[in-house]
Amino acid sequence: MRKFTLAAIVLLAACQQPAVNQADNVAGNEAAVAAEAPKAASLGPAPARDAALKLMHDRHENYERIGKAVKATGRTLKTTSPDLAVIRSSAATIASLAPQIPSWFPAGTGPDVGKTHAKPAIWEKPEDFVQKAREFDSAAKTFDAAAKTGDMAAIKASFADLGKSCKSCHDPYRARDN
Repeated sequence: MRKFTLAAIVLLAACQQPAVNQADNVAGNEAAVAAEAPKAASLGPAPARDAALKLMHDRHENYERIGKAVKATGRTLKTTSPDLAVIRSSAATIASLAPQIPSWFPAGTGPDVGKTHAKPAIWEKPEDFVQKAREFDSAAKTFDAAAKTGDMAAIKASFADLGKSCKSCHDPYRARDN
């Protein structure tokens, strides 16, 4: 159901995009592409309130999954004999969720709608937020690749980089628990 809802939102957003006239000259096409560029970092159109609350709930649940995977990895890496199966499973979970992050934050899903740790800065600076999400996705892929090799030094290094990526986004965009 979640995938259907997100797919519907993406399709609706795509339907609302203006088409570029194929007959335009090269300069006209370049201007049209430049005009569309800011939309590339857009976080999507605002859903109806009930849909927004559902997206916010799903976003929270997905971040809980990422958090549990990070904690499980951290715990096993602190042992004398880390469990590679836990690391691989956690890395796969994080890598599968990471590329979805920008889609979890359409307009109308911020603190003005319901309880969330997401700061308004996400929607005020969407280009920066999306860039940080891409950096996290890249770090997640690197961590997943290292986990697949079983090389503990590479796993530890990529896990540390993943943590830095988390922090770089949490600091400006996540409100602390009160």
